[in-house]
Amino acid sequence: MENLQQRSSGTSYNMVTKEILEKLRFICGEKFVVNDDESCTIYGSDETEDLLFKPEVIVKPSDANEISAILKLANTHFIPVTPRGAGTGLSGGALPVHGGIILSTERLNKIIDIDDKNLQCTVETGVINQHLRDAVEAKGLFYPPDPASRGSCFIGGNLAECSGGPKAVKYGVTKDYVLNCEVVLPTGEIIWTGANVLKNSTGYNLTQLMIGSEGTLGIITKVVLKLIPLPTETLLMLIPFRSAEKACEAVSAVFRAGITPSAMEFMERDAIEFVMKFTDVKVPLKEDHIAHLLIEVDGNNKDVLFKDCEKISEVMYQHDCDEVMFAESAQQKADLWRARRAVGEAVKSHSVYKEEDTVVPRASLPLLLAGVKKIGDKYGFRSVCYGHAGDGNLHVNIIKDGMTDEEWNRKLPLGIQEIFELCVSLNGTISGEHGIGWVQKNYMSIRFSEGEIALQKGIKKLFDPNNILNPSKIFA
Repeated sequence: MENLQQRSSGTSYNMVTKEILEKLRFICGEKFVVNDDESCTIYGSDETEDLLFKPEVIVKPSDANEISAILKLANTHFIPVTPRGAGTGLSGGALPVHGGIILSTERLNKIIDIDDKNLQCTVETGVINQHLRDAVEAKGLFYPPDPASRGSCFIGGNLAECSGGPKAVKYGVTKDYVLNCEVVLPTGEIIWTGANVLKNSTGYNLTQLMIGSEGTLGIITKVVLKLIPLPTETLLMLIPFRSAEKACEAVSAVFRAGITPSAMEFMERDAIEFVMKFTDVKVPLKEDHIAHLLIEVDGNNKDVLFKDCEKISEVMYQHDCDEVMFAESAQQKADLWRARRAVGEAVKSHSVYKEEDTVVPRASLPLLLAGVKKIGDKYGFRSVCYGHAGDGNLHVNIIKDGMTDEEWNRKLPLGIQEIFELCVSLNGTISGEHGIGWVQKNYMSIRFSEGEIALQKGIKKLFDPNNILNPSKIFA
């Protein structure tokens, strides 16, 4: 009888024995199976708050066949397996909450093919987002999804969470670029989910089912991605507002005026102040500047882009903004984007915090922002808000500041519950791009009925009958 262990949910799994370790080493090679305490500590956390769950062993397979053998072994011996990419997730999706095996995709790091005739590429899922973007841009092509962690996050993690980023407002999110996936199922079968074509109405759409499934249905090992031609020109505007709600109101007004920016980001004053303390980037900030919009337009004709910026400026001035500022050089553009991308880390460096990834229809952003502040006043916490305003995706960073541990632990869940209830009441939902994972699963009933959750659990059961792949994620 193998040893049983109990972890967070009370579910019992078998432990990794010496015999299992030897079999894992046979599959992957001695140097790619590690279980020292330092490694288990590193791989036992991601970027989700300060949570830590140590695995029993980390395996680093090189291809789908090795992953298949690992999952067959784990499925036979009832050992939990947690897939892990770069560990940049914010919802605890890569936390091995039951111990067991961490399966790292870091060795699946090849860009297999860039097909510039069909505007496609085939890559392994351990490729870093920015490396792929650079490789296709060298051929005059563009892969738009660009999460804040694009310099370190893996394509596989982007697929697992259906990542977005600033460019999503014009170009869409990760799911909009996926044509086909090679997937290893929890029972070890290797399948391709679709076809390398732009249109496909052949059977159920298994490709899109895998995207956003957070490593609970299978491990994606290769993906065929759609590419588009690279825009040659960009203009970037920074617009300060005397009212955060007015800034939010201006967002939907831009689209109603017939303009679709390539990026449209919102930052509260606190967010910018934290960034300027955290980095060397300086942003013009007057005493009455309460919030900023960072708006980019892109294309191939600079004259057309200037006309778009003129229309955007007209809309901004109708919503009580201060002087519209333009980035005049590539360095200024880079600095402003660096400031925006650094907000999360800057807030994290300031205080214990909890980040929520709310999303509503963009015209409801003013109501969401006002509601978040009202809820914060009710429960005594401060929030720093920023995010992808053009998508209605507002990141709410709740910071502890002077709250006692007792207040933080008691009041915070109540406040988060009300924020999510507000989102749903505004026809939004509880996560736009960070996923549900480990930390948000208790709130799923706000968005879904019992029947809807049961249907999703049934899909999980069909793919993973023994519940060994990333268990205790998404569902309470």
